[in-house]
Amino acid sequence: MALVVVKCGGAASELRPADTILPLHAAGERVCVVHGAGPQISDEMERRGLEVRFVGGRRYTSPETLDVVRDSLAEVNARLVSMLGSSAVGMQGDEAGLRASRIDELGHVGEPVSSAPPAIVDALSAGQIPVVTPLARGPLNVNADDAAAALAIGLGADRLLFLTDVPGVLVAGNVATRLEKTAVDTALAAGEFEGGIVPKLRAAARAAGHGIQAEIGKTQVVATSASIGREGTSGV
Repeated sequence: MALVVVKCGGAASELRPADTILPLHAAGERVCVVHGAGPQISDEMERRGLEVRFVGGRRYTSPETLDVVRDSLAEVNARLVSMLGSSAVGMQGDEAGLRASRIDELGHVGEPVSSAPPAIVDALSAGQIPVVTPLARGPLNVNADDAAAALAIGLGADRLLFLTDVPGVLVAGNVATRLEKTAVDTALAAGEFEGGIVPKLRAAARAAGHGIQAEIGKTQVVATSASIGREGTSGV
């Protein structure tokens, strides 16, 4: 059976994730879901009067912010599990065993390490749909796109799907149907993309480098045989 990792954004209810995830599961594919909670985190931080601090363009996570992150992720997780029905099982990533290397200058933030946590493997083997938050042991706050790629690599997934509110990756005003990993890496290094598509492209390129079929909307990110495995398999 094929294994598919699906990344859902925080606005999951608007993306109708069940329309994508449940048919995959019904077709006999093993499906693992990773989700974020960006809008919810921002709204809750504003409600609590917490300062949003950035270091080098990346959000700093204080202990107070981490509480907001966990609460917001739990809210989205419960909503997704409800949408997906009885086959879905919610998991906090740090409790499930996701791993990351701490980035000290960003506080409680980690760079995810590819892994296959037993709790997630067991759920997949039982025919369930694990729905996982992007928290790693520590606990550490992890970018959800990067967490999805790390988990896809660690589990040996066949596909990594990003459910997003855009049709795909825009190149010269048009949705690209196929992008090569090395071209994506070069474009990202040159700053040719900006905004929320950047972490998705970065994660998709890393997954593609491990032979995983990565898709952002209608855009496939692929790697040539020469570039597959070049990054190694210990992490992303």
